[in-house]
Amino acid sequence: MKIKHLFLAAFLLMALQACVVMSPKKHKAMLAQIDSLTNRTSTLEEELARLRADSSRIHKELADLQSNYNTVNGNLKATSSKVNQLSADLQKREARLKEVEDILRKRDEATNALRDKLQKALLGFQASGLTVDIRNGKVYVSLTDKLLFPSGSIVIDDKGKQALQQLAVVLNKETDINISVEGHTDDKKVISLGQIKDNWDLSVLRATSVSRYLTEVEKIDPQRITATGKSQYQPIDLAGTNEARARNRRIEIVLSPKLDELYNLITK
Repeated sequence: MKIKHLFLAAFLLMALQACVVMSPKKHKAMLAQIDSLTNRTSTLEEELARLRADSSRIHKELADLQSNYNTVNGNLKATSSKVNQLSADLQKREARLKEVEDILRKRDEATNALRDKLQKALLGFQASGLTVDIRNGKVYVSLTDKLLFPSGSIVIDDKGKQALQQLAVVLNKETDINISVEGHTDDKKVISLGQIKDNWDLSVLRATSVSRYLTEVEKIDPQRITATGKSQYQPIDLAGTNEARARNRRIEIVLSPKLDELYNLITK
């Protein structure tokens, strides 16, 4: 509006000064020129207002874009930090997994080597009902009751002592092996034999007899040995025949490598 007022004031002054000497024709031309300038001024003012509005809109859009950029950039940084953290955690877990796998591989190698040594040492007793096998990462030496005890007895006979002596030769060299002696019976009821009241007593007392022989006679460290009785409740043959019952009456000596290294790794 200021531009329009200035143009009008200038032309009005010119018109007043020239009116006494200006012909009607010139006066008319002057008025037409004033109208033209007035219209152009209005157009310029409208364009100026439009440009100002566009400038304000563009400034707002730019501010919105900058805000969006800051938000996206912040999210990107947070995501990148999270990815880096997860990557570091994954590397640690993979390293830990490799350690556990290495320890378990060493355990399996030691278990297989122990089985092979025992099979060679006890080869002469396998025909009498002795077996050596691996289950769940442990070596099981299974001795039928007829190899160790007279019927219904907890006293180890001479042949049983010979088998345990050969077993002890290997175990005294393998000091990193834990030993569990398990007594097992069949499902026939025991006729009361003094201190032996039932299959629980028979299984426990036979396991302790073997444990006592290994520690007192063969000088295996008692801290390595655990004796347990399973009674009739963990049979290996469910057929119910005399042969099946004979297989179920047994002493199982369970040998497991010490896993202190693995335990320490797991509890870190």
